[in-house]
Amino acid sequence: MSVRPVLKIVKGVPASDGDGVRLTRMLGTPQAQMFDPFLMLDCFDNDKASDYMGGFPDHPHRGFETVTYMLEGRMRHKDNTGREGVIGPGGIQWMRAGKGIVHSEMPEQAEGRMRGFQLWVNLPARLKMSAPGYQEFEADSIPVEARDGGVSVKVISGATDAGTAGPIGGGAVDALYFDVVLPAGTVFEEPVGDDRNAMLAVYEGQVRVAHDTVDALSGVFLGTGDTVRVEAVTDARVLLLAGRPIGEPVFWHGPFVMTSREEIVQAFEDFQRGRF
Repeated sequence: MSVRPVLKIVKGVPASDGDGVRLTRMLGTPQAQMFDPFLMLDCFDNDKASDYMGGFPDHPHRGFETVTYMLEGRMRHKDNTGREGVIGPGGIQWMRAGKGIVHSEMPEQAEGRMRGFQLWVNLPARLKMSAPGYQEFEADSIPVEARDGGVSVKVISGATDAGTAGPIGGGAVDALYFDVVLPAGTVFEEPVGDDRNAMLAVYEGQVRVAHDTVDALSGVFLGTGDTVRVEAVTDARVLLLAGRPIGEPVFWHGPFVMTSREEIVQAFEDFQRGRF
């Protein structure tokens, strides 16, 4: 067993997006610009309605996938194809923007806590202009694997070494997306081969990874090896994200992620002319 070492630990950065929604950006910052194939990871956790009620009004995307995972609260999604739905507590929406989509994500509540994540996953050049599409699952469709000591692994995408498979296959980058709960003093270990890049998003408590102690709202970017190992210093929750690197040029401007400057210019032109 070769445990993956820590390459870098980055504390999340306070930010806002949409119409003033407060969040913590854990990937997609000057300190951690991207981690192929992952582009951005935001954690939103607000008790005050004024910090989330503005939501994310109509905005375009092209060239990548957005993954919205709700822990608490409800978010309504609408887009310019006529599709509409609500992501509830514990639910997941994996959206492929592909060649272009205009959508909104708005709170379906006027009070209470709104908590969850949005991850951006890059697409290879051959799929950047593919048709938009969705995979959506409520909490009761997402399996949870129980392990020794009270450790649990909610498997959203991919499969564990024990064979628990999430409802989402992982797409073009064969992504793993696990939500891991660790009581204090327990250990989570999972084989993740070198064909995938792997990172951790610690969002509750404190953990130890290799020789480093990591506090909540931190991203941990892992080096090569065949096993991810996390030890809980306190009760903790951690996302494990892993995916096959694409290894292509990335030209990223606002809501568009393509492989050349010319494709970015074309994306803006297509959006402005109503071709999405």
